[in-house]
Formats: sequence, C-alpha cells, structure tokens
Amino acid sequence: MELAPYLIDSFGNSTRIDYGTGHETNFLTLMFCLAKIGVVGEEDIHSLVLWVFPRYVNLMRKIQTTYWLEPAGSHGCWGLDDYQFFPFMWGAAQLVEHPVIPPNGIHNEKLVNEYGEQFMYLQSIQFIKQVKKGPLWETSPMIHDISGVPTWSKINTGMLKMYQAEVLSKFPIMQHFLFGSIFDWRPPRPSIEASRVFDLATSPRATLLARASLSSQRSEQSL
Repeated sequence: MELAPYLIDSFGNSTRIDYGTGHETNFLTLMFCLAKIGVVGEEDIHSLVLWVFPRYVNLMRKIQTTYWLEPAGSHGCWGLDDYQFFPFMWGAAQLVEHPVIPPNGIHNEKLVNEYGEQFMYLQSIQFIKQVKKGPLWETSPMIHDISGVPTWSKINTGMLKMYQAEVLSKFPIMQHFLFGSIFDWRPPRPSIEASRVFDLATSPRATLLARASLSSQRSEQSL
C-alpha cells in the first residue's frame, strides 16, 4: 500500500496535468523503498541506474511530447531542465574520467549524436534540442554554463548540492511528498542497507563499473 502512491505520482499530476522533478523524485523513492525492503540489492545497482531509470525517463519524455504536460515548478530557461534532474546528475557520474567526452563536448553535435544512446547526459541534451528551438546558450543557459566546468566529477558534485537545494529543500515540491513506515520522515540511520545501495550507485567505483558494463554490452552486441 505504501509503495503504490510513489508509483502513481511518478507520472505527474492528473488534475494539474503537469510533471516535474518532484514526480521524478517519487520514482527514485520507489526504487529506494524496494532496496530498503530487500526486493533489490547491491547486485542490482547498475540495472536500476542504467536500465530501469533510463526507461522510465524515456517513457516520461514520450508522455511529455504526446500530451505536452506543463512543467511543474519550472524556472523556465533559468532552471536546469523543465522536467528532469537525475538524468543530468547520474549522467555526469556516468561520464567521470571519460577519455573522449569532456563537459564542453555537449556542444559537439557529432559527439552527442554518436554517444547519445549510451550516456544519459548526452541523451538529455538531444531531447532539449528536439523540443526547444534555438542555441543551447539561449534555451538552456544553465546547462550551457555548466559545460564550462573542467571535470564531470565537479559537475556531479555540484548537481547533488543543487538537487538538495532546488528540489528537496523547496516547500512547494516537498509539501506533496508522502512518508510512511518504509520511507520514514526521520533522518536514516547509517546502518540502513538501502542508503548504502544508492551511495554506491553514485560512487566513482560504480561509475567505472558502469562504463565497463556498457563496453561489455556493446561487445556482445557486435558479436
């Protein structure tokens, strides 16, 4: 019973016909709760981040472009994105120490098109260019400015702080959020296994393992 509202609210508000980072947070909370009750574990980290979550994002993008949902709580062009946040934060973690794609590589159309299907961050850039007309510095000035940061690790760290400030700390977003016995409102204890699962998901080691996993998948497909 406690998990159902997180799943339902992951797809936007049926009354306001809108969608935003608060709804995305509901889906992430659903994954957290599944980890906390033992449905998924450490061995599922990469599948959750690199398989389950991207498919959720792709589904929401189809819904957004089909029904043109209103962005919930959007800052317009001065926000990171109208609808999503984690494809950029996890996408930046995915690109840490990448030998070919630097942060300013998002302006290289050939690079974005070549690697867009493999990396969440680049796929998000593709989607922005699909739904918004004009140069990136005009339609998404924050993302344009972030591309000047020298490393993906700094971008990932900065986005984590931004998520805490712009989503988790905003009353208009969190006033609708539900808590229960699984996702408690009290600060989690360090011993909770679910916290460790998602700490590992954004660690440098997980990033390297994710890239190795992607390389392995591409090799198998080529065979």
